[in-house]
Amino acid sequence: MQNLQLDEILVANNVLTEDQRAKALKTAQQARCPFAEAVIKMGFATEEDIAVAVSKQIGVPYASRENKILKVEKTQGLDKLVAETFARDNLVLPLFLDENVLAVAVANPDNMVMLDNLKVMTGREIQPFIATKTQLVKAIDEFYTGGGAGVIEKTMDKVQASGGGDADDSPHDDVKLDLDKEVGSGGKGQEAISIVNAILKQAVTEKCSDIHLECYDDRVMLRFRIFGVLYERMPPTKQMFNACVSRFKILSKLDIAERRLPQDGTFSMKVQNRVIDLRVSICPTVYGEKVVMRLLDKGAVELNIDKIGLEPEQKEDFLRCADAPHGLIFLTGPTGSGKTTTLNTVLTTIKTPELNFMTIEDPVEIKIEGINQVQVRSAIGLTFAAALRSFLRQDPDVILVGEVRDQETAQTCLRAAMTGHLVLSTLHTNDAMGTVPRLIDMGIEPFLLSGSLILAAAQRLVRTLCPHCKVPYKPAPEELKMVVDLCKLKPQDTPDLANLMFFKPKGCDKCARTGFAGRKAILEVFPIEREFRDIIYKHGGDVARLKAQADALGKLSLRGSGMRKVLRGLTTPDEVLSITIED
Repeated sequence: MQNLQLDEILVANNVLTEDQRAKALKTAQQARCPFAEAVIKMGFATEEDIAVAVSKQIGVPYASRENKILKVEKTQGLDKLVAETFARDNLVLPLFLDENVLAVAVANPDNMVMLDNLKVMTGREIQPFIATKTQLVKAIDEFYTGGGAGVIEKTMDKVQASGGGDADDSPHDDVKLDLDKEVGSGGKGQEAISIVNAILKQAVTEKCSDIHLECYDDRVMLRFRIFGVLYERMPPTKQMFNACVSRFKILSKLDIAERRLPQDGTFSMKVQNRVIDLRVSICPTVYGEKVVMRLLDKGAVELNIDKIGLEPEQKEDFLRCADAPHGLIFLTGPTGSGKTTTLNTVLTTIKTPELNFMTIEDPVEIKIEGINQVQVRSAIGLTFAAALRSFLRQDPDVILVGEVRDQETAQTCLRAAMTGHLVLSTLHTNDAMGTVPRLIDMGIEPFLLSGSLILAAAQRLVRTLCPHCKVPYKPAPEELKMVVDLCKLKPQDTPDLANLMFFKPKGCDKCARTGFAGRKAILEVFPIEREFRDIIYKHGGDVARLKAQADALGKLSLRGSGMRKVLRGLTTPDEVLSITIED
């Protein structure tokens, strides 16, 4: 790059200030991650900002979906000129052929070895364009597979055209799938393998969090949970259902002959240069076995405290309590509400080499360098309580317990907090203040809880509007009043209500016609200060008194947190109301 490092290029092009550069360099060194990754995670610049700056500095053109250069047509046979496996392994996309010059988009134009190999392989001179990694991966997928949507339909058409329908239950691949590589045609059982691979590939492309495959008396149903809502997709035929279930069992190392008992397993797959972990649960029903798979895309998880959804005062309260030398912090909410991600983000934020961090989780979903993480293994006696007892002999400073499910775990957490450790954990309650009666019900004495609990919080996820198609509208006076009242804004922060616009979903190609593109957390965060301690000590689990005190202190509720995002145009009032209850 003309003898300039990336940090120098970004400063020279006014993308970073010298202060931001120094902070990013320090973060990259501590986290042992690339400088560009540190810059993006800290919010100093986007992938596009970095790519454009490098493009200007080294004189390589910039390619993006917006300037239409990354929208490639298959008219010149470029997919035959550059093999799909080479394109995916090296993150390179052929753009167009001009006489003897092949234009290609790359994420790293400095990779001269790859460009030389491409020149030899194609017999053409190479003209590189620079593109962001995110857009490049998506463009490669669309170019070689026609996008994710419809992959299942195309595969089913091929299977039915070839007369497929009777697949055996024997294993064919290793459990580490690589969906970017073609599965060969022919051979008994290949139809089931092709359908399963198509289901997984489309699920990843559509950013699905859970896959549901189930059988009924007259049909099979396949559903994807996308941003919290289930959508139906084209299912396998009823003749192929058992073969597909067996295929999922084989990948998860489960017993394919056992169809009477529930089974749980895991496997990993590689797609679009990303490794994705899947948790598989199989449950027998009256019509056959139901398969539910949770997808964890580690590359899509960003542990950035500023991007979770915390309001400024909530972030200050949470981090202040997380910096305490000892005490209990509980985050509550239903399954799938992002509790583990939030707590891991808090741990990442407060992590320092001077402290010893230990976690016990079931399962360990996000691996974090510098934190000792332990996986629950109940079959051999490694439970939350057993691990906690062991942790106390490991000289810990901060302990994360994935979930408090029973009295033994709750009491062990309390003892750890009372003996000088900071303990973070989760509970299944409807709101933050439900933590108190839940722990008392588990056998924790109110006088002990009042002295150890330092923060109770609750979390939900709301769908965020697609920025490409959201439609503005003027809210009705009563709707506007409801939203503003719940937000509990200070007078200086109140927007101009006369000209305030809300937004509603419309739907476009970029959001699969749903009108939504992603999810963000809404939280209520209550530091347990003196007033709360007095109520817990004197009145135990009186939730009404605790909530009244939180309201008197001006603390933001779940609905209030959601409505602030409505004011910022991120979501809709209906979306917030649908996942919260009125106090």
